[in-house]
Amino acid sequence: MNEPKDSKALSQVRFNRFASRYVTSATHAQGPELERLVGIVNPQPDWVMLDVATGGGHTALRFAPLVKRIVAMDITPAMLDVAKAFIIATGVKNVIFRLADAEDLPFSDEIFDLVTCRIAPHHFPDAFRFVTDSARVLKPGGMLLVQDHALPEDEAAARYIDAFERMRDPSHNRAFSESEWVGMFCAAGLSVEHTEQIVKRHEFKPWVEQQACTPQVVAQLVQTIEKAPKAVIEWMQPNDFGTPGAWFVNHHILIAGRLG
Repeated sequence: MNEPKDSKALSQVRFNRFASRYVTSATHAQGPELERLVGIVNPQPDWVMLDVATGGGHTALRFAPLVKRIVAMDITPAMLDVAKAFIIATGVKNVIFRLADAEDLPFSDEIFDLVTCRIAPHHFPDAFRFVTDSARVLKPGGMLLVQDHALPEDEAAARYIDAFERMRDPSHNRAFSESEWVGMFCAAGLSVEHTEQIVKRHEFKPWVEQQACTPQVVAQLVQTIEKAPKAVIEWMQPNDFGTPGAWFVNHHILIAGRLG
């Protein structure tokens, strides 16, 4: 299958192809950090919220009972369709759906109390543009809340881990360290009120199956871990690679910033 080289087009092609898998993905659907996200921002019943790159719709669904209205948006039509079907089937009625680009939000200034984006910015060609446009659509005092892959501050290790992720999913563009996320928030005029990192364990076999990796790609991923430098091993903690029980961890950052 020939895939486009443009990163946004590539994301659309791949997520159209694998959309239904992200509704049932344990990482996206069952992560305990969903409860942490709620606790971090303390959503209010009169809030209007935007969930950027909603994916399977899990963040929008969790926040729906807690706020007045949510716009759940995604750049990928099939992903938005499965999220819509998933959320509507639960009986939730205060979520509306919008096909849109995270880096070019089609909304007026200062209309949302909360913007969320969970496990998606590593796909964006320009994550800082997403942050600045999110700040634009926030009301004064509104909050941007992001969860995404986090990389070590060691630049060489960070790029090695990025390459590993991109090998499995070519639509992976770039992840960031905690200091880089803080820098983007501050540069966009957001005062960072909370950061934390969580460690998530991934069983290697279902992780590669989610992206329909070929045996050749699987072998390359195993070899990449076997040759990884010490800093990468310490960050990813790979175990039993080359066996059916292989697993590793990655780190996610939870970061919240307030406008004004």
